[in-house]
Parts: sequence; structure tokens; C-alpha cells
Amino acid sequence: MIIGIDLGTTNSLAACFQDGRAVIIPNRLRKNLTPSIVAVDELAQILVGETAREYGQLHPERTAEVFKRFMGSERQYDLGGHKFRAEDLSAMVLRSLKEDAEAFLGEPVTEAVISVPAYFDDKRRRATKAAGELAGLKVERIISEPTAAAITYGLYEKTENTRFLVFDLGGGTFDVSILELAGPILEVRAVAGDNYLGGENFTRVLEEAFFARNEIDEEKLDRKTAAMIHQAAENCKKRFGQENPVEMCCAVDGQEKRLVLSHKEYEDLCEPLLERLRKPLQRSIADAHVRLSDIDEVVLVGGATRMPVVRDFVVKLFHKFPDVTVHPDEAVALGAAVQGAMKSRNREVKEMILTDVCAFTLGVEVVMERREGVFEPGHFCPVIERNTVIPASRTERFYTVYNNQDRIRISVYQGESRLTANNLLLGSLEIQVPKNRAGREAVDVTYTYDINSILEVEVKVLSTGQVKRQIIKGKHNTMTDQEIRARMEELSYLKIPPRDQEENRLLLLKGEQCYEESTGEVRERIERCMRAFEAALDGRDRNQILETGQMLRECIAKTGL
Repeated sequence: MIIGIDLGTTNSLAACFQDGRAVIIPNRLRKNLTPSIVAVDELAQILVGETAREYGQLHPERTAEVFKRFMGSERQYDLGGHKFRAEDLSAMVLRSLKEDAEAFLGEPVTEAVISVPAYFDDKRRRATKAAGELAGLKVERIISEPTAAAITYGLYEKTENTRFLVFDLGGGTFDVSILELAGPILEVRAVAGDNYLGGENFTRVLEEAFFARNEIDEEKLDRKTAAMIHQAAENCKKRFGQENPVEMCCAVDGQEKRLVLSHKEYEDLCEPLLERLRKPLQRSIADAHVRLSDIDEVVLVGGATRMPVVRDFVVKLFHKFPDVTVHPDEAVALGAAVQGAMKSRNREVKEMILTDVCAFTLGVEVVMERREGVFEPGHFCPVIERNTVIPASRTERFYTVYNNQDRIRISVYQGESRLTANNLLLGSLEIQVPKNRAGREAVDVTYTYDINSILEVEVKVLSTGQVKRQIIKGKHNTMTDQEIRARMEELSYLKIPPRDQEENRLLLLKGEQCYEESTGEVRERIERCMRAFEAALDGRDRNQILETGQMLRECIAKTGL
């Protein structure tokens, strides 16, 4: 079976297609969402999800989150002396989801469709695929998150022809896609986005307001206090719409610090972020050659779309209430699972023909004549424009620049800047041409881009008929099978604790957190409960474990922390 995975910035989840429908796979804590957080404890054990989040409250220096934003980059995370790239950390999250799926299905899981933001470039998509392979998964397809959500929406919510916009605001990324559903055909018309805009930015606004209001120098804070303030800001953000005004409280250097904001004040602080949301929306509308009034429905996807400030923004912009029938957290995973079922030719899947677009422009580096006899390299010439329906094939003709030039180098770039220095180099190839006067020799360069984001470049010398072809795999994050095995072996010393220990470990961490934040009799009561629970765990008496665990839960609940 091919499972679908939504590998998110804040939360991740998996789904499968069974009994004629896509269903969410619960994790080992019987929850649908697994926080995209990884920690490494003192025993070199990997903690993933909610357990890692609780551990991070106590040991932020050993914990990593929001690493999806840095997929494909050279950034490294040092967790207790162990160094990881974003792909390694993502692989741990994926491995945890894989194990949860195997427990749920009762069979090995080796294949997956993994979603990525629509605006992820080639480097980030390949890094995501590498993470899946490191987790022991054959990645059948990388699917754009809005497209996956649109599959869910198109299959289960709409039966008539419609043009709709998917507004996908997650924890760390923003995507917008315009799609048309006509019978069994779901066509992506345009995509745009911002890879560094999400719910975390709206949390950051509250943190900055908290620092400014209380005259706190953020750089002087220790990591533990900074983590507590971040969590307080996150909790505060979620209360907008339920309370007005909203109060944020946190202890700094033993003193209680506060921030009180009305909904209007928070909206004003978020105005720069709302403007950043507006730009990709405008670009997608323009690229799809439609007007705002042509959009029949606006579909909200991603946990951050729950924020009143975001929903109010959408209503004001489109002059209509958005469609909230699809689950904002689950739609992408469900759509990925349906895509997996389509790949495996499951007969229970409703027939659907899906078309997609090229998110970024693909082009070639050319030399421009600044003035007579003076040439300047580094200019970008588009071959396949962004939002071209794929698969697509385009040909452009290029000429020699210098007298007696005997070869032409084709450097393949992805991006939107007119200068190649600001775009992503995917690869290059060279071909020989007969020596001749400048402009007398020419090559036809053909780009062929398929649904799996594989680009084939063909170069043909017009005068000789010589042809050279190359599959451009990208110069970044392309791991061979041998390299994947080697990296898996490098990480093998790190162990994920058994599934049946997860709940107990999480409960102890919550108890530890409450102990640190309490004083007096409350602290003493928590310690007694924790000692009793630890003794029961050592004794392996199931009834005693259940009894003392319940006592500890009740004790934690009474603290109100």
C-alpha cells in the first residue's frame, strides 16, 4: 500500500486509502497530528512529536523544530553534540509516521506520496525525497500541498464544474493555487507562494510585542526562557477570536511579565504579514489570467487559517466567506493518500485526471551585449515559463557570441530573476560546434519537463545535426543508493524508543515540566506522584502502572499548568 504523508513545518500526519475512502492514520499516542519536532536525549534516543516538544521545554538545546524551512540548505542542527541536516530530522519524523502506519495497517509500509509546498524549488523537493528514502520509504511522487488539498476538495465536496482557489497557510509556508474542476479533470491553473511565511511568523509578532512592551533584551535571555515565551505566544495566538482582549503572561528572571492586546491591535501588528500574503495571491490571479470575481470558492487549508486575523483578511479581499468544509489540518494528507491510491490503480478511487503546472520558470544562462563588442554573461533567458501546464516541451534557438567559438555551454537555471546569480543552478552540459564567425552557428535547446519534476535537456547543433541529451537531476541533494545506506548507518546509533513506552515517557516529561514551574506543597505532591509512577514502571506491574499514571495525570491537571 502507498500511504500519503503531509510533512509539515509544525505538524505532520499520514493517511491511507481503504474501504473506498482516505482515512487518517493515528500516531502512537492515538492522535492524528504529530508535531514536527525532534529531540535527542542523554542516552542518544530520538524523541519525535509531542514527546520531543515536552522534552524541549526542559532541554531546548537538544531539540529542533521548524526545520522544514531549511530543507536543501547547508544548515546544521547540533542536538547534544549530534549534528543533523534538515533532511535527517525530517527523515526521523517520516520514520515515526511509517512505524505508526505499519502498526495501524498490520503490514510493512515501503512506499509513500509526500507533499511539499507548491513553491518549493527543485533543491527542496529533492531534499524531501532524500528524507523519505532515509526513512526507508520509496517516494512514489512528490505532490504539491494545495494540489493534494484540492484532490480532497474535488473528490468529496464538489460535483459540478467550479473554479476555486486553495489558500494554504501552514506553520512555516504559504501557498496559493488556482484550480478548475471540470467533470473528472482537475486542472491547476497557477501557483504562487512564500516559503518563509506561516503561522510561526504570526507567533513571532506576539513575541516581539511582548519584548517591546516589557523592555526585554531578547539576546540576553537563556534558551529555556526564550522557549517558554515562544510557547506562551503560541498559546496566546490561539485564543484570539475566543477572548478580546487576550493576555499573554510569562515569568522572566523571576518576575511575571504581561502583554494585553485587542484583536484590532494584533491585526495592526500583523499588517506587514498580511501584505506578504497579498503578493502571492495577486501573482497567481495574474498568472491564471482571471479576476478575483472569477473565483467561485476560496478553500482554506493549513492550521494557521484558523486565525481570525487571516480569515478576516480573506473575507475582505474576496468579498465572500471562505469554504471551510475540508479539515485544514488533514486535507493535504488525505489528498496525498488518494494520489497514492491512483498510483497503485486502486479501483475504488473515483476517476480523476489531474494536471499540474511548473511552479518556477526554467531557463538558460545567456550572454548579453552591453555595448558594441562588450559582452556580459549571467543573464537569464526563460524557456519554460512558470505556471506552464506540465508535462511540457519548449524549444529556443541560441547563437554563438564570439568568432571561432568551438563550444556552447548550456547552464540550466530555475527562478524568476533576470540575473542567473539570483536563480538556482540545476545543472549544465556542453556541446561542440564548428568554428565560424560570431552568430553563424546555432543550437536548438529543448526543455522537456514532466509531472514528476524531471527535466530533460536536448541540445541540437543546426549545422551538423549533432544531438546531446541529459536528464538534469540537480546538483544539490541528489543521493545515490550507496550514500543513503551510508547515512542510514551513520544515524543507526540513534534509537527511537519502543512505541509502548511513548505515553509513559511523555507523562514523565509533563510531570517534570509542572514540577519546575510549581513550588511548595504542589511541587511536593507532583514529586510523590512521579516517584510512585517511576517505581511502577521499574516493577513492570501493568495495573500499578495504570493506577500511578492516572494519579500523576490528575495531579498535573490540578496544577492548571
